[in-house]
Amino acid sequence: MTSAVFPGTFDPPTNGHLNVIERGSRLFDKLDVVVAYNPNKAYLFSPEERLAMLKELTKKYPNVTVHLWDRLIVEYAEKNNANILLRGIRNSNDFSYEFDLSLMNHNLDSKIETLFLPTEAKYVIVRSSSIKELAQFGGDISGMVPKIVEDAIKSKYKA
Repeated sequence: MTSAVFPGTFDPPTNGHLNVIERGSRLFDKLDVVVAYNPNKAYLFSPEERLAMLKELTKKYPNVTVHLWDRLIVEYAEKNNANILLRGIRNSNDFSYEFDLSLMNHNLDSKIETLFLPTEAKYVIVRSSSIKELAQFGGDISGMVPKIVEDAIKSKYKA
């Protein structure tokens, strides 16, 4: 059985994230989507809110589960018998960052391999930070995030 982990902050979950999840669900027997959080960082959504949104958005994939994690992702992978980290990349900047991270993770646990999945062209500009900024100024984010995420973001910025 091939198990992979797709880690991220998912603040907020985007259509690009969902595309990687959908494609990853076809590539692996089991895919754990891991909502990473650092108590020292500020997020738009709490870890529990991100977890709930992703659980709702991934319920149609029987081999996908969603979890919270606040430690090193290699520790999660080891604890859950996964040796593959799945990472979506949009451009060369993402690749450079993710490549360095993959080397560090492999150095921490030599059984861990990172697989990069290039995004589909329509998701190249979909970036969580840009979505939040656009939404904050009333811009249309409907093509970048699922409806439940769009509603949640609008609700946050109304408050």
